[in-house]
Amino acid sequence: MTLLYAAVEFKLVIQGENAHYLAMPLLEVRGLKVHFPVAHGAFGRAQGHLKAVDDVSFTIAPGETLGLVGESGCGKTTLGRALVRLLNPTAGSIWFEGENLTAMRGVELRARRRKLQMIFQDPYSSLNPRLTIEDIIGEALDIHGLAESKTDRARRVAELLQAVGLDAAHAWRYPHEFSGGQRQRIGIARALAVEPKLIVCDEPVSALDVSVQAQIINLLQDLQQQRGLAYLFIAHDLAVVEHISRRVMVMYLGQLVELAEAKELIRAPQHPYTQALISAVPEVDPDTKRRRIVLPGEVPSPIHPPSGCRFHPRCPLAERPLCVTDQPSLRELSPNHHAACHLAGR
Repeated sequence: MTLLYAAVEFKLVIQGENAHYLAMPLLEVRGLKVHFPVAHGAFGRAQGHLKAVDDVSFTIAPGETLGLVGESGCGKTTLGRALVRLLNPTAGSIWFEGENLTAMRGVELRARRRKLQMIFQDPYSSLNPRLTIEDIIGEALDIHGLAESKTDRARRVAELLQAVGLDAAHAWRYPHEFSGGQRQRIGIARALAVEPKLIVCDEPVSALDVSVQAQIINLLQDLQQQRGLAYLFIAHDLAVVEHISRRVMVMYLGQLVELAEAKELIRAPQHPYTQALISAVPEVDPDTKRRRIVLPGEVPSPIHPPSGCRFHPRCPLAERPLCVTDQPSLRELSPNHHAACHLAGR
């Protein structure tokens, strides 16, 4: 039995034996667009725009992990960078704890942005090779004035290193002295230094060995439970995303095409693109047969995206003229399951 009760301040969701109190969204994204000008000609004038993120809306609740999947070039990383304001949105708004981050600048933005941090994909290029680990982590403490003295700074760095499973004595070493997994732990410690409420994890395990991936995923889950963190977890691996996420978003060519509870998305995907992604995931059970869906053609250019549904040139189900002429909206097909497809649920 499912009971849904919504009020202005809270929402109670009961599903079977699981109950969650979801406060007002920690993060709310409304119609976000990130377009990059494309220059042509002798004077470098913009002749078009690359629509990396195009009209994306979603929310993240306090303490929630929201997964984000999609093939390379679909706009996942650009979306993550825009959330922490490493990139400025072209349009739309980002609301964090009820405040509009897109309207903030300078000192005001810096103070709010402390609560949003990012873990980068490449643990080798994301750490300054000229700084010691203490200075890499301590720099964030210095910027936000979170350490009262050098002694306090060193103590907090040591605590952060221990929190991510490293020895406090590692603080005086340099990045080149660590393995990829250890470097990613240092990146996590740096993100934790300013006591954030939301961390954007941009494919944090894709550059690591499989055995190390599991260690980092377990670490992130432990830190979430201990500190009440919320994550936007960006990844290619649907198995990893299903394991760590409560809900999952699927992105294609700059737009969201499906959003659902993680297990529901894997069990009953509604969008043809999501179905193709899941069909490519290897089955652990050799007796299980899954029909492989091979998508024809190439991903269209985000500079000149197709009319109507952006997936229609590769969609095995696109037959109606509606798919070519009208862009589908992200609509709710069943409780907590949304898809942007004219044919889904019909």
